Amino acid sequence: MTDSDVLKRNRAKWAGIAILACLGAQVMGAAQAETYRLQNPSDSVIGFPFFFTARGGDTLLDIARHNNQGWDDMRQANPKVDMWLPGNGTEVLVPTFYVLPNTPREGLVMNRAEKRLYYYPPDNPSEVRTYAISIGREGWDTPLGTFSIVEKVKDPTWTPPASVRADYLSRGKVLPAVVPPGDDNPLGSHAMRLSARSYLIHGTNKPWGLGMRSSAGCIRMYPEGVEELFGLVDVSTQVTIVDEPYKLGWLGNDLYLEVHIDESQTPKSAGSVIPESVATAEGLVIDWAAVEKAISENAGVPQLVGSRRAPTEGAYLPMIF
Repeated sequence: MTDSDVLKRNRAKWAGIAILACLGAQVMGAAQAETYRLQNPSDSVIGFPFFFTARGGDTLLDIARHNNQGWDDMRQANPKVDMWLPGNGTEVLVPTFYVLPNTPREGLVMNRAEKRLYYYPPDNPSEVRTYAISIGREGWDTPLGTFSIVEKVKDPTWTPPASVRADYLSRGKVLPAVVPPGDDNPLGSHAMRLSARSYLIHGTNKPWGLGMRSSAGCIRMYPEGVEELFGLVDVSTQVTIVDEPYKLGWLGNDLYLEVHIDESQTPKSAGSVIPESVATAEGLVIDWAAVEKAISENAGVPQLVGSRRAPTEGAYLPMIF
């Protein structure tokens, strides 16, 4: 099958998903939230991917920012496309398609593996908003666990800790003791402090590198995204940080697998990715070749790996959050 055939097949498949999975998602706007409304509370797949035809001056980072995607999102989804010069007329996959993390849908949920933040508004349980983020680089990992927002600051002052100043100095850069608000402040225009007080959710003054492991442990967002989120969440909002490189989720009777394997990780086997409780559920047929393909491609885009028939009366089918 040629690349052209694959594009045509995927366009047809994802056009149907768009109708089923998304209401009100942004396409080519600013990098604020993509907002989705779950039609069925038992579903855990949102959004739809689409293809964008690059123009002569576009980079994948331009396309990423306009669609709330990050560097790794675009790199994984378009492994054969040059990040800086995709080329006029090149078909670029924009992977605005997600399996929700397998954790209770409350407050903010961040998945380190995919570098993405999800927000579940307390007054609308069927709505999900999602944002691209950057996380801590190697040796400066963003912590896992359940936290809360304890402080919100507009136009923050940055006081870099001694460890960060020493790290900069080791690379020949001298940081001032205090960085005032403004264009040179790496916290951007808005910051939210977590109950693990060394860590913030904040903006950035260098948005074009978003979506990588690049911070000293904090969670960076696009300027447009953090400004929006700042106005939505309250102090005391719960923040759950997980690390799920393999996410399984239902959309109707279809089972999807989304994979985000770091280069340092050894891929799991197909059998270990699909829990036995799911694989043996009554009426469910797993396409094991599709599971293996999703793992090997590591594209960061949900792939259809199974379907279930209507259960017999009283049968139990495991629910994935």
